[in-house]
Amino acid sequence: MNTTLSNRALIDPHGRVLEYLRLSVTDRCDLRCSYCIPKGFKGFEEPKHWLTFDEIERLIGAFARLGLRRVRLTGGEPLLRKNVDQLAKRLSSLPGIEDLSLSTNGTQLSNVAGQLAAAGVNRINVSLDSLDKGCVETVAGRNVLEQVMDGLFAAKAAGIAPIKINMVVMKGVNDHEVDQMADFCLVNGFVLRFIEAMPMGETGQNTEFVSLQPIRERLVERLHLQPCHTELGGGPARYWQTADGNGQIGFITPLSQHFCATCNRVRLSVDGTLYLCLGQEFKYEFRPLLRSGATDAELEAAIIEAIALKPAKHDFVEQPKKILRFMSQTGG
Repeated sequence: MNTTLSNRALIDPHGRVLEYLRLSVTDRCDLRCSYCIPKGFKGFEEPKHWLTFDEIERLIGAFARLGLRRVRLTGGEPLLRKNVDQLAKRLSSLPGIEDLSLSTNGTQLSNVAGQLAAAGVNRINVSLDSLDKGCVETVAGRNVLEQVMDGLFAAKAAGIAPIKINMVVMKGVNDHEVDQMADFCLVNGFVLRFIEAMPMGETGQNTEFVSLQPIRERLVERLHLQPCHTELGGGPARYWQTADGNGQIGFITPLSQHFCATCNRVRLSVDGTLYLCLGQEFKYEFRPLLRSGATDAELEAAIIEAIALKPAKHDFVEQPKKILRFMSQTGG
């Protein structure tokens, strides 16, 4: 191992320390959310191009030696990847990895919540855009509300905490449910995060944008929320909490109040492509290196080279039609 490289933090050209990697284990999903995968889409990556668990463990290990501390398993829907709990156990055991989390749509969660907790998954984010069965079916393509609810409470029973619910706010679709979702999460001990839809791919570009700023102002007043300064996972959300500190609501605002200056993350797709920014095309392909016998030192050098490509900011506002790939292709 190259000790010179291994002692360096992952610092991009703009001085940001990168300690967080979102790892896609599949681009497949059992839902077709209106802002993500287009209906009828068939262009998924061939399984033979997916990184194997051994390849993933080796690459994440190289990242960890360079300073990576947080990994989030994503997709598509990561729980569709067979034996993903075994991968979780391997990653949580890597030296340097301090936090392993998972993002899911919740449809499979009730079956594996206990295994994930035992494997070292510290936190779970669950996508849930509505508490109305009809709205869930409209957005996701299937009425899976009952399955998602079962998954949420199975994860809670397994001791996973915090459990965060991600709600993409869409004009004329679910924006009228903001208060109901906030009350549901506060009552049940879930951390709610409202998300602004991003113009990724045709689906994201066709989703009508809703600014979270007026929503935040209204909820702060109604629920007497206060700024929350506690670390809740190292992601982009800005959190507010109830007066007793027991409830938190986050706001992820990539468009109305972008967080590029503090971006600490990169994304690795299922085929081993590292994407440096959601709103740019900068990328680095690691699968060829992994399958051509690269040494650990060569992997570490490639990671440093890749991080040097990270841009200062996205172009979602200036060029909303720029990014043609959709979220599940990038890695949630």
